Amino acid sequence: MVPFALLLGAMALAPIVAHGWWLRHYAKVALGLGTVTVTYYLVGLQSMAPIGHALHEYISFVTLVGGLFVISGGIHIGVKGSGRPLFNVAFLLTGAVLANVLGTTGAAMLLIRPWIRLNQARIQPYHIVFFIFIVANAGGCLTPIGDPPLFLGYLQGVPFWWVAEHCWPMWLLGVGLLLAIFYGLDRYHERRAVAVPAGTGTANANWRFEGRGNLGFLAVLLGAVFISQPVFLREGLMVAAAAGSYFTTRKSVHAANGFNFHPIEEVAILFAGIFATMMPALAWLELHAPAVLGQSASPGLFYWGTGLLSSLLDNAPTYLAFFRSLMGVAGAPDTASLLLQHALVVAGISMGAVLFGAATYIGNGPNFMVKAIADQEKIKMPSFVELVWKYSVPWLLPVLVIEWLVFFRS
Repeated sequence: MVPFALLLGAMALAPIVAHGWWLRHYAKVALGLGTVTVTYYLVGLQSMAPIGHALHEYISFVTLVGGLFVISGGIHIGVKGSGRPLFNVAFLLTGAVLANVLGTTGAAMLLIRPWIRLNQARIQPYHIVFFIFIVANAGGCLTPIGDPPLFLGYLQGVPFWWVAEHCWPMWLLGVGLLLAIFYGLDRYHERRAVAVPAGTGTANANWRFEGRGNLGFLAVLLGAVFISQPVFLREGLMVAAAAGSYFTTRKSVHAANGFNFHPIEEVAILFAGIFATMMPALAWLELHAPAVLGQSASPGLFYWGTGLLSSLLDNAPTYLAFFRSLMGVAGAPDTASLLLQHALVVAGISMGAVLFGAATYIGNGPNFMVKAIADQEKIKMPSFVELVWKYSVPWLLPVLVIEWLVFFRS
């Protein structure tokens, strides 16, 4: 697991202590460390199966995230005026609801550029961070489409509407608290901001929606999510939808969005290293989680366990590891029995994976993509460490604790 620890350390510290060097060499670091782990599996363990499984998951991840990035880049939402705190809250709430229909990645990629344009007269890092908290993570916890870990639960036999039925109070509390915190911060910063003329920060006189044809490609991509056989048909449809979108979208729409492939290129390279190096960590978790958890199916234990590891590992495989561990601890013969006996624990696993995925840039796929787009727009984003200590600990952690006290403390 040393290469995984080194990669996390490099992503956390290198942009702070050697920013220019990291921009030039991050690909070598990520792919080099990933190669070390893959070589260990091939030569040391002579085991191909974990590599094939990780490669399949990586291809599925990149095609989904990349497809949503390309298709959303062909949709231009023109905004009018400057973002005021109450309107910003309404915008984020809309994004949180859309995340359950388009997925957190789809909603984030569709709305991040309008969000930046709406607030660019007084844009601050907290605007992007709370967008990550709410739209790219917490909002999508009501359907399997919303967030990848919940989709894995659906594939394990959890009914489509089970999460909405059991987790809507947790969604309402979490999203409501985050919106209230954001509103307080935005009101405070608006009062301190230098006054700007009305309408500053927007290039459009009216609200505008261009690239409507891409909604069809978006529907194809979202429909492909539910295809599992034959192998790679799902990914092939996603690539075809993305290609169709890219080549049929007018250049003026791409230009209005400032569209290019750099953000998805950065995400694809870094997550190639993450998916490769985290194989031993996930293997250890699946092997030892039942022994570590003991025979206690405590909602709080599974909530915190799933959550804390979801912030450091990709939250989808972490969800799956704890879900399977719960089946072993509970001695449940199937998913239906598990849901009947331990509904609150499964809800804790679901909410832990979704909510804690917002704590770091690598907790959930769209987090890093939102950061990459914000970087491209010259917004000074917090580093990996700064995100945790300046935002996740003071603003997100209290929400996570309140969720635990209200729902999972028993």
